[in-house]
Amino acid sequence: MPELPEVEVVRAGLAPAVTGAVIAGVEVFEERSLRRHDRARGPFAELLTGRGIHAAVRRGKFLWLPLDSGQALVAHLGMSGQVLLRSPGSEPDRQLRIRLALEHPEHGELWVNFVDQRIFGSMAVDSMQPTPDGLAAGYSGRFGGAVGGSGGSGAVGMSSADCAWSALIPSQVAHIARDPLDPGFSAPLFLAALARKKTGIKRALLDQTLISGIGNIYADEALFAARLHYEQPADSLSPAKARALLAAVRSILNRALAEGGTSFDAQYVNVNGQSGYFSHSLSAYGRQGSPCPRCGTLLVRRQFMNRSSHLCPRCQRLR
Repeated sequence: MPELPEVEVVRAGLAPAVTGAVIAGVEVFEERSLRRHDRARGPFAELLTGRGIHAAVRRGKFLWLPLDSGQALVAHLGMSGQVLLRSPGSEPDRQLRIRLALEHPEHGELWVNFVDQRIFGSMAVDSMQPTPDGLAAGYSGRFGGAVGGSGGSGAVGMSSADCAWSALIPSQVAHIARDPLDPGFSAPLFLAALARKKTGIKRALLDQTLISGIGNIYADEALFAARLHYEQPADSLSPAKARALLAAVRSILNRALAEGGTSFDAQYVNVNGQSGYFSHSLSAYGRQGSPCPRCGTLLVRRQFMNRSSHLCPRCQRLR
């Protein structure tokens, strides 16, 4: 499943093409891709046609486009979803599920294709609600503070109209915690909540209501960097060790972003269909049987929550 870096790469590629554009038409080729759309709100295509797009915003693994109707188009990539920019009249992508035809004041006409091989992803038009802290709901690249910032609303220099939509979050995303690269993320609040968790540390990192955007790949990489066993109880970490783990998470996510995310196959690509290269920089995930880069002990893979954990049995002992 695409994790934070992969979704952020898609968001960043999508933003220049959709910000300020108007949705001229909508085609739905697969109704199952609308499973999260509440039809009581209205027909999907009718709710979108003619609406203007303010920006492309991300929180964790969720991506949404705030609309001038006060609603949002929410996209979740699931296991294999792709959002691709195409020129009008181009050959249809395989597994094309939804197409948006946009008219942009600078770029002219373009298509946004939602492609999904396994149909676990979705699009939906959703209502918006204020964020509890009054800060920007997610990362859009239009506000002060770089990815990985330490806090702040990020509404510097923006108009009141911009600030109005930026502090609104889709109802389907409201339960998701801020991610560690969100300028509004609070490290002290996260560390305090982590210290109360009695579950294993990897379960805590995968808990999207505690910290969002981290999946199996980057959890394993962060735990390897912090020399922590995946079953180490979260509440047993010293404050210094917890801070070191958060620093490792942020470092690895930023490194993955710089390399375009992690691609093991053609299912994850950016908006232009290009793969990321961070898979070549992984230290633990998928490297079972290879020597640990630190101590030379062979890395192992262990079963964990219907998936796998990858670790060094010497560097990452359960203490």
